Amino acid sequence: MESFSSKSLALQAEKKLLSKMAGRSVAHLFIDETSSEVLDELYRVSKEYTQSRPQAQRVIKDLIKVAVKVAVLHRSGCFSPSELALATRFRQKLQQGAMTALSFGEVDFTFEAAVLAGLLTECRDMLLELVQHHLTPKSHSRIRRVFDHFSDPGLLTALYGPDFTQHLGKICDGLRKLLDEGKL
Repeated sequence: MESFSSKSLALQAEKKLLSKMAGRSVAHLFIDETSSEVLDELYRVSKEYTQSRPQAQRVIKDLIKVAVKVAVLHRSGCFSPSELALATRFRQKLQQGAMTALSFGEVDFTFEAAVLAGLLTECRDMLLELVQHHLTPKSHSRIRRVFDHFSDPGLLTALYGPDFTQHLGKICDGLRKLLDEGKL
């Protein structure tokens, strides 16, 4: 007996199509203006820190692909009740990370790279567990690449240093707005 599911096939096609189109124009269809501004700043920080435009583009493109795929899975009702509970914990941990980043940005001499890196690593592990049965190993490696990049203590230290003050301010403004609007 052949098992066929048009819903499953449609979901596969949607994920594949979205992964092929994960550029700036498509991101604006799925990501609000404030999120887009934060992503643009993260791109600038990555580009300046790594001195590599292609590497910075790849990290942001991977971040967008993962965000869109997880949103599609959630919207399509693919997560079990236990996975939805994990998704809620992931969102809470992500909010905690954003509030910690804001606090470090607003209160002088409080920044600790290890704390922020630890929160991002916990988020990575939770997200990997959430999508373990839904996304391909290639998507799992994208998740690792994005979170490992942004949890790099060197990058975090540079971001909170004097050379990146303008970028940090814009990122903090965007995070604050996303938290206030309940979008993060």
